[in-house]
Amino acid sequence: MRSGNARYCLRKHEIGHTAENALELPGDLTVQANSTPVHSSQTQPHPKLQATIARHLQHVFRREPSAAGRRAFTALGERLLGAAFVLDAGCGTGDSTVALARVFPDRLVIGVDKSAARLVLGQRRLVRADAPPNAILLRCELVDFWQLAATTGLRCTHQFLLYPNPWPKPEQFKRRWPAHPILPAILALGGEIELRTNWRVYAQEFATALRLAGRLSSCEAFVADSPLSPFERKYAASGHLLWRCRASLGSTTGS
Repeated sequence: MRSGNARYCLRKHEIGHTAENALELPGDLTVQANSTPVHSSQTQPHPKLQATIARHLQHVFRREPSAAGRRAFTALGERLLGAAFVLDAGCGTGDSTVALARVFPDRLVIGVDKSAARLVLGQRRLVRADAPPNAILLRCELVDFWQLAATTGLRCTHQFLLYPNPWPKPEQFKRRWPAHPILPAILALGGEIELRTNWRVYAQEFATALRLAGRLSSCEAFVADSPLSPFERKYAASGHLLWRCRASLGSTTGS
């Protein structure tokens, strides 16, 4: 899933819904353009963010990947060794994975998500005749995937972190990717990285993490002319200001 906070889940879709503010999506999903912006008492990057990031960059994350994560990674890992691939981190139902597979037709595009229910919807799309053959969905905890990829020495050409992750309460900031101890493994996977969000603070915190790790990044508001995911369509249709943070994490395989 893209978020551990239920307030960021898409509202339950209704097949054939025809309300005025409904947006038709690829497949069978209908998204309502009635999302509310992120509300938080935190209006700037967290005051403890820099110290937290510095600590993570200096110490090894000593978490043991789950057995399920190891099995999932092993099933796919050998295929990725030496391959040019794109990671869609927290792909949800896989709409963004399919969209990215069409953007990068010469590379494997791996959508990783922990939700079996969401991935079932995605797998239905991948068996259709018009589905891109280079799109793959993998059920795995993202933290497990990043840890195992770092241990194996995998390198990708692009990483996409698309909506929403934000745990918006100040006391939840360590659950956001910029302040999570998995950050060094994300950096180790390499490639061009792009985070998108509808919360400015989250984009700024990610830019701070990249800066402290010695990576130059850009952080800007943007217009999603071709939305990559249901969340992006929903937020754009609801009038949210969208943000993205982009950086190059170094040399990549096949870039």
